[in-house]
Amino acid sequence: MGRKYIYHDSRELYFVSFATINWIAIFTRKIYFDIIVDSLVFCAQNKGLEVYAWCIMPSHVHLIISSANNNLSDIMRDLKRHTSKALLKSIAENPK
Repeated sequence: MGRKYIYHDSRELYFVSFATINWIAIFTRKIYFDIIVDSLVFCAQNKGLEVYAWCIMPSHVHLIISSANNNLSDIMRDLKRHTSKALLKSIAENPK
């Protein structure tokens, strides 16, 4: 899920999409779906992320987001870093 996003004005709305490596469908399991949702909720409550719409597909995520107070690039960097680490840990703990 690595790619740097550049936002010219974090207060504007942005459509963001990111996918798993090789488009592997991991978000079909609730445990992995919940990791994405929990990360979005955390960033909304603690980092100033404003989520206007989201759609989690089996292998990728679509968001319409902004941030009135914080740098959106930093928020997305932290969101993706935390989410990818949490997903990898959860996958290793659930080998089925």
